[in-house]
Amino acid sequence: MVGAAAYATLRPQRGIAAQEPLHFGLTPVFLNNDLKLLADLKHYLEAATGWEVRLVRRRTYQEITTLLVAGELDAAWICGFPFVEFRERLTLLAVPMWRGDTLYRSYLIVKSDRDAEGIDGLADDIHAFSDPDSNSGYLVTRALLAERKTDPDRFFRRSIFTYSHRNVVRAVASGLAASGSVDGYVVEVLREVEPQLTSAVRIIRASEWLGFPPICAAATLQGSDRVEALRTALLSMAQDPLGGSVLSTLRLDGFVERAPELYEPIAAKVSIVRRFG
Repeated sequence: MVGAAAYATLRPQRGIAAQEPLHFGLTPVFLNNDLKLLADLKHYLEAATGWEVRLVRRRTYQEITTLLVAGELDAAWICGFPFVEFRERLTLLAVPMWRGDTLYRSYLIVKSDRDAEGIDGLADDIHAFSDPDSNSGYLVTRALLAERKTDPDRFFRRSIFTYSHRNVVRAVASGLAASGSVDGYVVEVLREVEPQLTSAVRIIRASEWLGFPPICAAATLQGSDRVEALRTALLSMAQDPLGGSVLSTLRLDGFVERAPELYEPIAAKVSIVRRFG
């Protein structure tokens, strides 16, 4: 098997230093803040694409999505919610595979010793959301409430945004919030890496399966050398030792191509909120 670094020495070189770097955005959907993981991801993408890569991170989904839609990023790992909101201005590059599929769920969580079931048991809570542009950490719950002809401001005593799925779990575990809306993939990975944290919370509702947060580029960059090199690097990541190590840390199987229709169920939730929210 040829590793990313070895592959880079075999393919025609474009002269990395002489080119504008490839800017790749990461939102808080990216699970791990580990510096080694980020360095390994950068090194893999550089070796596999032939471009210098700059990982661009911001606190909110909106900041990254704005840069992406404006063409100031070559690509970004975003969420299904902003993807459907800006569908006409974005192109879908690759979708992560997790546990053999490109789907995940949103969880409603409470403290492990709390007697509550379903969203109706959370009325008048202080509720933790991850981000207002998150599907699993906001939209799914907002749509559930819209179906009940209400919204977070009326249903909950107060809601807060933690701007991190891990921090939603922390907020509920610590009692800062009585309940939370969180990415099920993040919770399942945290079960492995921070079991003491997840043991303090309990899942009271899991949504239907929805399209996993995708990697997208601005539609204006579709077909460009840079974007196609990145797409190829992502799709072949599982076959590379360094790429495989990054995927293993993230508990992902790899990246695959999928049609935008994967995100129609998320688009349907946006429609519910617009009609009733």
